[in-house]
Amino acid sequence: MDWISKLEKKFGKVAIPNLMLYIVIMYGVGFLIDIVDSGFYYTHLSLNAEAILRGEVWRVLTFLVQPPNTNLLFILLSLYVSYMIGRSLEAQWGAFRFNLYFWSGVLFHVIASILAYLIFKINLPLGIEYLNLSLFFAFATVYPDIQFRLYFIIPIKVKYLAGLNAAFFGFTMLQAFLPIPEGEIFRFIYQARALAALVSIFNFLLYYFSLMQRLSPKQKVQRKKFQQDMKQARVAFEAREKQGHHKCEICGKTDIDNPDLTFRYCSKCEGNHEYCEEHLYTHKHHKGGAQ
Repeated sequence: MDWISKLEKKFGKVAIPNLMLYIVIMYGVGFLIDIVDSGFYYTHLSLNAEAILRGEVWRVLTFLVQPPNTNLLFILLSLYVSYMIGRSLEAQWGAFRFNLYFWSGVLFHVIASILAYLIFKINLPLGIEYLNLSLFFAFATVYPDIQFRLYFIIPIKVKYLAGLNAAFFGFTMLQAFLPIPEGEIFRFIYQARALAALVSIFNFLLYYFSLMQRLSPKQKVQRKKFQQDMKQARVAFEAREKQGHHKCEICGKTDIDNPDLTFRYCSKCEGNHEYCEEHLYTHKHHKGGAQ
């Protein structure tokens, strides 16, 4: 029995089911806080080692409310992707192992921040961004051939996106050692990002062989089923895209044939019957299923 299985046997009952839902809600709360007062998070909630050692211990958890983005469109997209990845990993590993992965990442962030302050006298406010990105590494390891649409257009497999993610991590860590012409404040920011990236990579590698490579037969079946479901959903979506979202029941025209053509559902027909603007007022109305 590996060490994670031993921990699960002993502490499995304390795991939080559907953990990513609560984390996503926290991100949403952080986004609202940022709208009301953009400086409140860094003043009272961020991972500040000096403040923690002064007694503000709530910061070891409240730094989690930092939103992954401050733009409304991108925050919604980020929250959806984070939830989808978290739920998929929990379904694959089980609640305890997903909890262990996430909370150990949080713990390593806190420890790294405090050690950096005690040893190097640098107060680096680490954020949660790179822990979330490390979840993407885990997702790509479990489901490497799932396709995402980059910029909503370009289909690309998760394993290739993970490669781009790895390059981003590498550059982030390298940036802390490059000359910074903008001044010391930027070096401070780059060092914080580099430490957060390093800690997140360490957390990922710590579990890679013990957590992600040892799948039970049941977990392998679940992963295969998930991949099949995702493939079917992608095929159905692509077929719908080719057919168009709207189609006239009379002439058969779609919004693919003519993007400028207006389509409407007839309010006088029973059921859902859609027509182009040319036939909306000239068709025979459906009553009880008959024309």
